[in-house]
Amino acid sequence: MALPPLSSSGVFTSTASIRIDAPREKVWEALLDFDSYKECRGQILVTPSGAKLDGPPAVDALIKMEPVHLPPTMGDPAFMGSQSALVRIIALDHENYRAAWVTASMPKWALFAERWQTLTVEDGITKYESVEVFSGILAYVVKWFVGKALDQGMMAMAEGLKSRCENA
Repeated sequence: MALPPLSSSGVFTSTASIRIDAPREKVWEALLDFDSYKECRGQILVTPSGAKLDGPPAVDALIKMEPVHLPPTMGDPAFMGSQSALVRIIALDHENYRAAWVTASMPKWALFAERWQTLTVEDGITKYESVEVFSGILAYVVKWFVGKALDQGMMAMAEGLKSRCENA
């Protein structure tokens, strides 16, 4: 099983971490329930052609995330505040509660991102952590224009997951 990249291996890193008062299994189930992402993220996950995903997530599956609002909003985004992202799942580690995907729409030398999401238990509370490392020459442009908004989006995802798991 692969390990997350070192933050120092990229141009910049976006992270989020939150404690969730729910069993790790419940949080894992919510994290992998792609059909329900719109409930806590304001976004849908579909196939690259835009069709609904067929079945649970699987390694090597291509997924299109849309809309990606930067900065995060459940309403209408600002001008140029809505994008989409094509990613490929590279890890679904059910035993260790880790999932990862990488960008799949550009050559790695231009722009590449690898995102890992992990669940651990500390003092009976589930800890959700997400780390995304950006590399490639365009990562400098991404950092400059939307780096702060990416951090906000990561935290909004964490807070949405927490709310969904604690209030369900």
